[in-house]
Amino acid sequence: MTVLHQNTKKLTFVIGLALLIIFGACFYAYKIVTHRETQRFDELSATSERFIGDAVRGQYVAAMGGCIACHTNHAEAGELMAGGVPIKTPFGTFFSPNITSHEIAGIGGWTVDDFLRAMVVGQSPTNQHYYPAFPYTSYSSMDIQDLVDLKTWLNTVAPIDEAAPLHQIGWPVSQRGALPIWKALFFDPTRQEANLDRGAYLVEGPGHCVECHSQRNIFGGLNNERALSGNSRGPDGESVPGIANKDLSGWTVEDLELFLEVGVTASGDFTGGHMVDVIDYGTGLLTSEVRSLIANYLLSNKNNP
Repeated sequence: MTVLHQNTKKLTFVIGLALLIIFGACFYAYKIVTHRETQRFDELSATSERFIGDAVRGQYVAAMGGCIACHTNHAEAGELMAGGVPIKTPFGTFFSPNITSHEIAGIGGWTVDDFLRAMVVGQSPTNQHYYPAFPYTSYSSMDIQDLVDLKTWLNTVAPIDEAAPLHQIGWPVSQRGALPIWKALFFDPTRQEANLDRGAYLVEGPGHCVECHSQRNIFGGLNNERALSGNSRGPDGESVPGIANKDLSGWTVEDLELFLEVGVTASGDFTGGHMVDVIDYGTGLLTSEVRSLIANYLLSNKNNP
């Protein structure tokens, strides 16, 4: 009994110590994330009122950002921006939300600052952390004017009173309380890329190409050292090819421009899967000048991890 009692005390001590360490890590992560996100949001909020939104331009920003492809379930004839598009990941299936102008089911009740908080720091108006299946990790580098214009256009989208399906994810991923730890490790909204040229901005910001075309670690963090080098599992569950400079050997700028416009590859094949919607409702709607900027950046030495 004495040995059993000692073992029980040791086990209790180990469990208590482990819980203390976990609690300490969570608290430290929460403090880091709160400081970063408060700092970044305060900067945006202080200047947001200076910007006047343009709905026409905002619709173009939606095409740049792939918003229509991810928030309209074309496979099920879904309503514009009503969400419900499945995003398959190793952690389960996430569903894009309704971002129409409906005040309850959508984001019609959000202020511009609410929208900026979501896009730039990954938080809801009620301070709930978003899963990184929503690519705020890329959107955080977007120009504030682009974001204000996008929200202005979304305010004009017909309200749809239908919430998206609940995410199909299990424990522990389902516990949002752990997201500050993930953010502390893999996301810093205060670190902005300086002097991005327009092509780099389109690819790394609104285009968020890195989110689908890069491998992730076991925690879902991006492997930045091999950005754009391909992913074994994309949002539709299929592999995604690399689009870094070294992966596009044999492609010309004209090849890439045509691919971004109609989806035909340098070898004459047509793309498939989720990329079809990305082109039909995104890059295919951009001007030829913008597609040229994207193509030139992807083929440049700057895009060569």
